Amino acid sequence: MKFEATKRQKDIYLQGFAGTKPVVPVRFDKLEAMAKQKMSKEAFAYIAGGAGLESTMENNRRGFDAYQIIPSMLQDVAKRDTSIQLFGYQLPAPILTAPIGVLELAHPGADIDVARAASGLGLPMIFSNQASFPMEKCAAQMGSSPRWFQLYWSKSDELTKSLLHRAADCGCSAIVLTLDTTMLGWRPRDLDLAYLPFLGGMGIAQYVSDPIFQEMIRDPAFLASITNEGGFSIRKLVNLIRLVNKFKGGSFFEKLRKKTPIAAVRKFTEIYSRPSITWKELAFLKKHSKLPILLKGILSAADAKQAIEYGMDGIIVSNHGGRQIAGAISAVKALKGVVAAVDGKIPVLMDSGIRDGSDIFKAIAIGAKAVCIGRPYAYGLAIAGEAGVREVLQNLMADFELTMGLCGCRTIKDIGPEKLTNP
Repeated sequence: MKFEATKRQKDIYLQGFAGTKPVVPVRFDKLEAMAKQKMSKEAFAYIAGGAGLESTMENNRRGFDAYQIIPSMLQDVAKRDTSIQLFGYQLPAPILTAPIGVLELAHPGADIDVARAASGLGLPMIFSNQASFPMEKCAAQMGSSPRWFQLYWSKSDELTKSLLHRAADCGCSAIVLTLDTTMLGWRPRDLDLAYLPFLGGMGIAQYVSDPIFQEMIRDPAFLASITNEGGFSIRKLVNLIRLVNKFKGGSFFEKLRKKTPIAAVRKFTEIYSRPSITWKELAFLKKHSKLPILLKGILSAADAKQAIEYGMDGIIVSNHGGRQIAGAISAVKALKGVVAAVDGKIPVLMDSGIRDGSDIFKAIAIGAKAVCIGRPYAYGLAIAGEAGVREVLQNLMADFELTMGLCGCRTIKDIGPEKLTNP
């Protein structure tokens, strides 16, 4: 059944009349506040935090605020169509779920719940490279709904090839190469808590489910190199027990003897990213994957032109939600220059800082083909699992459709730069 914004709005009011309020708050600030209550302080810091003084996160919001919408009146908008065509799929709205790692920090259902919610609405999910569930398990929940795979380029080309092949085999229709996380940004919230979830075996499901990675951690020489570092403490013992218990196969002491959990975490930290990657190596991806490849993390017109020269199929303008570089340009401010540089040759998407339907409208008006939603759905997940994610996405779809109609636009094609002031 086709999604209708006015029906979503009416349902909320009618349920309220009967005494039932929405599962998740509609306002982002209240959504974030409720999610914070549901998560541990470490989990909330990891999802909510940014780099440095978090000035890039602030820039993302100021970037959207710099544009004001100019609506057109007396247009027939009784029927509205928010659908788009993207890489062979018709989507009901220009919205995808951005890849977010370690979603088990928010809710045990993690990526599985997001897959169910997104596919139920016909929206693509971008599987995270740092997922809490393997891509195959998420794909199994989605039927024929579109899904993409986010790739972090590992130090192992064999592992990278394996991930690319697995993505194709489980029905992914695009690869999203994330460029801006070849090293972790300086994130004070996490550093003050001295907390990195990967060390506890979280967010590495794509790795431990991969045959190439399994070969790596069974290597006798590698296993022999693993020693007990840092001495003993009660906290370390508790964390070790939690880590071992996360892995299946054998008794606790058998897993401990084989060093499998510790080996997996140690190997992951060794190979997770590759800071040496350059433009010329993109040919490797084209050689080993037939899927469209999008570059995520582009913020400059020069890089956008390079992407086209190297045969890339799309761009996601992003500053990683402000998590990597403090003081970086806002994604929406960068969007205009990237769109101009691309000049319609490949689709340009955008993420970072999107909080409501008017943000989506502004991004489309500037020239984005679609947007990727991040923290809002993660907060919905923390509050109510699959139902929370679904409501967040429904609210964004409804808000966008109503904004579009109230601005005199019947279809996505009606949304252009003339609908915005020029900051």
